[in-house]
Amino acid sequence: MKQSRLMSLVEAFANVIVGYGVAVVTQILIFPIFGLYTTLAQNLMMGAIFTVVSIGRSYALRRLFEEIRLRHAR
Repeated sequence: MKQSRLMSLVEAFANVIVGYGVAVVTQILIFPIFGLYTTLAQNLMMGAIFTVVSIGRSYALRRLFEEIRLRHAR
């Protein structure tokens, strides 16, 4: 069954929303180990930036693999 472009985007968003929470918590725990001290607001902003990049990456990879799948099905 073929996944639609919209569902690819929905899946990417769901994946990244969970990843956002994990990233922010990880930053809060790991940054101090490397001597980096940031505020919660800064962690949230960095997480948001990485989230936008991750959505684009996830969507592009999903579409690439869907195209590869379709070419092999022909």
